[in-house]
Amino acid sequence: MTLAARDLSWTRSGTLVVDGVSVHPEPGRTLGLLGPNGSGKSSLLRLLHGLVRPDAGLVTLDDEDLASLGRRRVARAVAAVTQHADTEVDITVREVVRLGRIPHRTAFGGDPAADEAAIDRALEHVALTDRADRLWHTLSGGERQRAQIARALAQEPRELLLDEPTNHLDIRHQLDLLELVCDLPVTCIVAIHDLNLAAMYCDAVMVLQSGRVIAAGAPADVLTAELIADVYGVAAEVRRDARTGRPVITFLRR
Repeated sequence: MTLAARDLSWTRSGTLVVDGVSVHPEPGRTLGLLGPNGSGKSSLLRLLHGLVRPDAGLVTLDDEDLASLGRRRVARAVAAVTQHADTEVDITVREVVRLGRIPHRTAFGGDPAADEAAIDRALEHVALTDRADRLWHTLSGGERQRAQIARALAQEPRELLLDEPTNHLDIRHQLDLLELVCDLPVTCIVAIHDLNLAAMYCDAVMVLQSGRVIAAGAPADVLTAELIADVYGVAAEVRRDARTGRPVITFLRR
């Protein structure tokens, strides 16, 4: 079983931002959430994480209502990386990553050796081992993003929610990050703007527009020139990569 949602609707500040959305990711696979700004991607992730409750519909974890589960139980299964994580306290990278171990602590303090091993693995995954003792405010935007992803990995989740994880990263680190995410033994739901990166790395994609699902399925089936024109208002050519069979999108100048 995995994290799922049925017929979610949510209104924020009088505006319907998620409208009847159902999500059923395949366990262990990567689902990409696509759509223009304001389409509801971030709001949907907040609902899936349990940060807000839907006005209608249901989010479940292992077929149980997410709202009925304790936060510690949810946090041991579901980790999230948001777009704008920050802290006023100037702590080290290692201390940021250590926050991911909080759900595993017990009244007796947990297992320090297991905590340190998980932190070390997470830092190595995102290539920040050599920056573990650096202070947060000395990091670049890309390094901060990788530190937050390491914090999520230290949680050792089986469900990972990522909101625009490639923001602030150069192309090498974008590719490295998505390779890492797709190789993890977790179910991943990732909001992403870059259609070509989504086509390369996502097993399935869901396209949102004005809070509603416009299309969902394999990238090769969903990412057509017609859909891109309808949803994004731009002209594009879509071809199949001869080696992978995945779509490659070329945008046309006006």
